[in-house]
Amino acid sequence: MNEPTANSNELKARKYSFPKEEHLCRKKLIEELFGRGSSFGLYPLRLVWLAAPEPTTAPPQVLVSVSKRNFKRAVDRNYLKRLMREAWRLNKYRLVEAEGGHRVAQLAIIYTGKEKKPLALLEKKLNSGLERLLTDAGATPGTGSGS
Repeated sequence: MNEPTANSNELKARKYSFPKEEHLCRKKLIEELFGRGSSFGLYPLRLVWLAAPEPTTAPPQVLVSVSKRNFKRAVDRNYLKRLMREAWRLNKYRLVEAEGGHRVAQLAIIYTGKEKKPLALLEKKLNSGLERLLTDAGATPGTGSGS
């Protein structure tokens, strides 16, 4: 059997994946996210998140959405969702590997722009959003009584 050594723990490879378990699909959880969650916008994205009761290093469940009002053709919506999933997949480590963990249980990434943007811009905005999530989610005491 291969036992991990001290060197292999230090050089741990990142998993750039987005498995089904990380997809937010349950209608009840989605309603709770949009009903009780906090949000902020970084054009062309809007991030809605729900705080976890305690810090964790597990990736949050993620929902990706593009408005049918702004993009009538399914081809365009699917293209933008693919770009957003790719941006999340490549940059989720910023949230997951945060020192001390993070407090994000569920996250919705919504495309609010009216025209298609390149992957580089979406990645830049998502990274800004993840940094803001770390500061906002770290400052809130989970499920506060001040709602």
